[in-house]
Amino acid sequence: MPPTPNHGRQSAAKSASPRSKSRAGRRLGRLRAVVVAGALLAGLSPVAAAAPQAAAGPERKGDPTQYWNKVLLQTFRNARGWDASPGKLSRSGAMVFAAIYNAESAYQNTYGTMKYEPYLNRPLKYATNSSKPRADEEERLIDRTAYRMLSELYPGDRAFIEARYEARTGRSPHARDPLDRLVVDRVVRQINKARANDGSDNPELYDGDTTTPGAWRPTGEEATADEGACQEPGDAVTPNWGRVKPFVLRSGSQFRPPSLRGFTSYDAMVNSPEYERQVDEVRRVGAVDSTERTREQTVIGWFWDHDLNGTYHPPGQLLQLTGTVAKKFKLDTYDTTRLFALSALTLADAGIAAWDSKFDGPINEWRPVSAIQALGRENANWQPLSADRAGRPWTPCFIAWTSGHANFTGAWAAAMQNFFGRDDASFTAQSEDPHTLERFRRMSSFSQVAEEGEFSRMWLGVHFRWDAEDGREIGTNVGEYVFANALQPTRSSRPHQQ
Repeated sequence: MPPTPNHGRQSAAKSASPRSKSRAGRRLGRLRAVVVAGALLAGLSPVAAAAPQAAAGPERKGDPTQYWNKVLLQTFRNARGWDASPGKLSRSGAMVFAAIYNAESAYQNTYGTMKYEPYLNRPLKYATNSSKPRADEEERLIDRTAYRMLSELYPGDRAFIEARYEARTGRSPHARDPLDRLVVDRVVRQINKARANDGSDNPELYDGDTTTPGAWRPTGEEATADEGACQEPGDAVTPNWGRVKPFVLRSGSQFRPPSLRGFTSYDAMVNSPEYERQVDEVRRVGAVDSTERTREQTVIGWFWDHDLNGTYHPPGQLLQLTGTVAKKFKLDTYDTTRLFALSALTLADAGIAAWDSKFDGPINEWRPVSAIQALGRENANWQPLSADRAGRPWTPCFIAWTSGHANFTGAWAAAMQNFFGRDDASFTAQSEDPHTLERFRRMSSFSQVAEEGEFSRMWLGVHFRWDAEDGREIGTNVGEYVFANALQPTRSSRPHQQ
């Protein structure tokens, strides 16, 4: 929980007598009444009257949701261990942007301009005696809500988050604002209640079969200063994430195929001609010393990687891209909050769906490095292009089928296509992966993001083709479902049906 405002006063009050506390309470109540009464005489709303006064901060310019997205991405970079896993990061993003969107929805609902249903379909409305909001009211709501959610989710980064709040607003986040009681507290409570006991804190380690050919096993990496080890089955990252309660989906398994291409046993899979083709392809194009992988494929592989700590990771790259697209289409504050909420909810459920397919299906598929080295002979020392910051071969420490990157990029593209009602949109994507060969890459469509993200993992040698193809299909289905079942237009704003 964030620090309690006026903590020193509250601590002193604990030792005061009931009579002195009662007198203090009456004096505070009279003071508030005088402030509000004076405001009403002056024609102001209670929200405006009691608002903390401060000069605009040096960073008050620009869209507030975009600002807090940058703060969120830094917390992603700071995360380590399981806290840096794609599922946990995307869950945090969904909670932050769902809260911001719900606060914005309350603002729109209060002044009669709400066009879309809030997340969870519980529209809030707060008391005001004015038909027009105060000039800074909308931004205050977003700033206060974003600060509260972020500081609760990342208490270790609270000093940084508080500094960013002060830089934007010019005042301390501990100064109470009447909007906290009217809206922010209620919104934060609503989101926290919805995510309580959702399974995201399940500490159980992986104990599945790691000896049968075809079954996932640790890929042998030793722990470094930035990355964890992958030498024991228990090193597998967030093995229970597929069972986390989704944000919009009915369950994590909603779009999972019954099995990997129909295989229900490892023996049937590894002895099939299709499996042989899958292994041979990634052996040729995903090797660190491949002579068949093109430069363009290498560029794509590294551009979308972001597996290593210190980056904003795949969910962060797509949230950063959401901001780019929002600017491209010149969305207003309301639509920007909705786009970010849609994007973040979609990514969160895509992460859950991806981990469900990885750990909860009948086949927990091993990684290409395990499959190829098992062939023996000249393949015994095969290594993927994927590497840690020191250039050592590195494979993510969890099951291969399906590709999380393909899930995320497929889901994101579907969300964007549905939101804008088109696929053909040009925009510039950005990469901060330490190995990237291009920092910026021009996209001509949302589906290009999905396609490049889908096969980027095969070019790096950490996924088979069917991991990529099936991951994108699941992600696309997630994106379509979330758009159709969340943040929909209100009945009054829907086109009239004849």
